[in-house]
Amino acid sequence: MHVKLSMDELKRPSIETFKNQTKLPVTLVLDNVRSMHNVGSAFRTADAFALEQIVLCGITGTPPHREIEKTALGATQSVAWQHITDTARAIQQLQDEGYRIVAVEQAGGSCALHQFAPSSTEKYALVFGNEVHGVSDEVMAMVDSCVEIPQSGTKHSLNIAVSVGIVLWEFYAKLQLNT
Repeated sequence: MHVKLSMDELKRPSIETFKNQTKLPVTLVLDNVRSMHNVGSAFRTADAFALEQIVLCGITGTPPHREIEKTALGATQSVAWQHITDTARAIQQLQDEGYRIVAVEQAGGSCALHQFAPSSTEKYALVFGNEVHGVSDEVMAMVDSCVEIPQSGTKHSLNIAVSVGIVLWEFYAKLQLNT
């Protein structure tokens, strides 16, 4: 019989411990994401996989905000974040800091997510775009590579919150669990 673990048994780190622990070498970039719930979910997922930071760009909402907190459940306190109005400027800054920029987008020349092999010696910035328009054309022209989540259904896209979870799990599994 399986018994759920208590909060004490889960042994989650405190916010201070989390801030000082080694992070997955991944930064999440949200390019003009309009839904505050998607932003909050991204924070919560970034906390779960101990990402370095989230960069919120353009119209993407920023904490503190009631709707972000509703889904983030406090992760806005643990995950480092910054807001940069111009996504292209944010991407250039991350490139200057040595990040490999990877768009998550359906695009010509994209690599299926399960076939993408992140290197443990690189840092990654994963760019997720607007719910309707995706990653901007200006940013797509700047990325180093593009990954796509293979799908078999009738819809051509997934919700950003779901996509963030799938992609971050794949990076976490390949970089953290397979070492």
